[in-house]
Amino acid sequence: MGTLAKRNRGFWPKMVQDFFGAENPFDWDEKLWFADKSAEVPSANVIENEKEFKIELSAPGFEKKDFKIEVEDGLLNISAEKKDEKEEEKDDYRRKEFSYSSIRRSFVLPENITEESIDAKYEKGLLKLVLPKKALAEGKAKKAISVG
Repeated sequence: MGTLAKRNRGFWPKMVQDFFGAENPFDWDEKLWFADKSAEVPSANVIENEKEFKIELSAPGFEKKDFKIEVEDGLLNISAEKKDEKEEEKDDYRRKEFSYSSIRRSFVLPENITEESIDAKYEKGLLKLVLPKKALAEGKAKKAISVG
């Protein structure tokens, strides 16, 4: 039976941890040093039953159109990006506000997933994905061969 696994993208932190031991002597924020780590990693629940995997991803504040979900080389990539800009201009002042938020999460897919049938729905801040399983080819029964 296959399992879903979170993809570890942290090469540099892992290297520092391996070099210095279990404790990292530096109190640093990865987001300040590595641009690709700027997206938040949302919490996820992964549920498996006989027919499918279900992934529930916490993503409040986004809309359906903000999500980008792709499968490539056995990797499920989920990302969302939201930009918001407000501008108000009056006689004696001008106010401009903007915000940007993004999330990103990846999962390594087991080989028994039917990638073409993955379904996604977003409602009330929760992205729900259903990943149907396919039957893997079972091995043939053993056959004894006599030596002549």
